[in-house]
Amino acid sequence: MDRVKSRRAEQRRTTRRRIVEEALRLFVGQGYAATTLEQIADRAGVAVQTVYFHFGNKRGVLAEGLDVLTAGDDEPVPLIERPWALQATGEPDPAGSLRIWVGNARVIFERVAPLMRVLRDAAGADPEMAVTWETNQRQRHADHLALARHLAEIGGLRDGMSSERAGDLVYALVSPETYQLLTEQRRWSPAEWESWVYETLSRSLLRGC
Repeated sequence: MDRVKSRRAEQRRTTRRRIVEEALRLFVGQGYAATTLEQIADRAGVAVQTVYFHFGNKRGVLAEGLDVLTAGDDEPVPLIERPWALQATGEPDPAGSLRIWVGNARVIFERVAPLMRVLRDAAGADPEMAVTWETNQRQRHADHLALARHLAEIGGLRDGMSSERAGDLVYALVSPETYQLLTEQRRWSPAEWESWVYETLSRSLLRGC
């Protein structure tokens, strides 16, 4: 019986993954507004009712897709509890902590930046998507604030720099907006973006830099 339950649970998870993967291709390729649940279901090879069952609506599919791309998988583990984030917020060297954080932000943005544009555009026309956008922004700020508080706790912040101000600066620079502006519009490489953000934040935040 347990094996049957386990097999069914894995089948449901596989179906959810397939729906999300196909939905993301549609969202990025043609936009949120132009994508329908019927199209998502057709691309995923399932009935529309199956999409409704798993996600409720199109917003639910996009929200999960954003979570999956941000985390890199569909495990129910918050970003701040991921191994790389725990490494960054446990690193005793301030510069090393910041380098880990910015380097992994680059990896995330390489995956998620195109979808963030879709979410931002959808938020301008859909009140429910606006809520999703605001929730994402608040969580992103909370994660960056956790890094800033770690830097403060290990004595890494320069004199007069509060953890709240440091968190705001990380939030502003380690953002999909700056990543897209410089890598897409100005044609910087992701490595150049990472180097600039790290160097700028080091000079702005860290004692002795």
